[in-house]
Amino acid sequence: MEKKLDKRGEILHTLALLVCAAIWGSAFVAQSVGAEYVGAFTFLAVRNWIAVAFLVPVILVRDTILKKKGRPSLRPANRTQRRFLLMGGAACGFFLCAASAFQQVGILYTTTAKAGFITALYVVCVPIFAIFFGKRVKSRIWLCVALAVAGLYLLCIREELILSFGDGLVLVCALLFTCQIMTVDHFAPHVDTVRLSQTQFLVTALLSTICMFLFEKPEMEPLIMALPSIAYAGVMSSGVAYTLQIIGQQNLNPAIASITMSLESVFAALAGWLILGQAMTTRELSGCVLMFAAILLAQL
Repeated sequence: MEKKLDKRGEILHTLALLVCAAIWGSAFVAQSVGAEYVGAFTFLAVRNWIAVAFLVPVILVRDTILKKKGRPSLRPANRTQRRFLLMGGAACGFFLCAASAFQQVGILYTTTAKAGFITALYVVCVPIFAIFFGKRVKSRIWLCVALAVAGLYLLCIREELILSFGDGLVLVCALLFTCQIMTVDHFAPHVDTVRLSQTQFLVTALLSTICMFLFEKPEMEPLIMALPSIAYAGVMSSGVAYTLQIIGQQNLNPAIASITMSLESVFAALAGWLILGQAMTTRELSGCVLMFAAILLAQL
């Protein structure tokens, strides 16, 4: 049953999504390196199979600890709960796979900066979608959305924004990520979040594996070269971060959740500066400040 978060719980859930955004942002380097060796669906398939395997011991250890402490099991207790978990995992996995694929293909036809900005437009889309699902969106949240979008623009866009073919594909990606966020918002309060995350990865892995064999020709040598990058993305970006997303979104306003997760672009820029030595301009730093201001204002 869905429970309303108190202020402390809301802050803790937001912090979980902040860690999630930090991992996604830092994983940009790994994804860029991996893309040099293997196709989009190959990267996506192997990454998600690793994520599925990663969560197996996590679930087993957690269930064992709960049993020893005499706490109720988080396993689905009946067929209805199992069906609801599978429905949620299938829906989340479908949107995650489709969004990731559109993003990866779209980025081939546009710049990384424009792709990053357009993808993060789910910050705007989520509150709009939330209204249609009966969610109450306060006027302050719309101000936070405006600040976040302005920050993303300063951070990511360095040229005239013209919607090209690649931009259109990434815009579809943003809409699909919006659907994924809203689907998580619907299912997460009612099922075991870690099992929902694992089911999501399993569905994404199956779909991307089918597409890999249909549209790509995976070879062992390039795959071995890309494996460190894929492993990092599979364990950290998928196994840890997407699980944190589902946990963090439990009973949290989806508009606040989307603003927090959009900080992925800020952390990507910081990772580029720290790891790749890419200097940040005054414009980019201003964008970071605006996005952090949006998060703080959303929590006031």
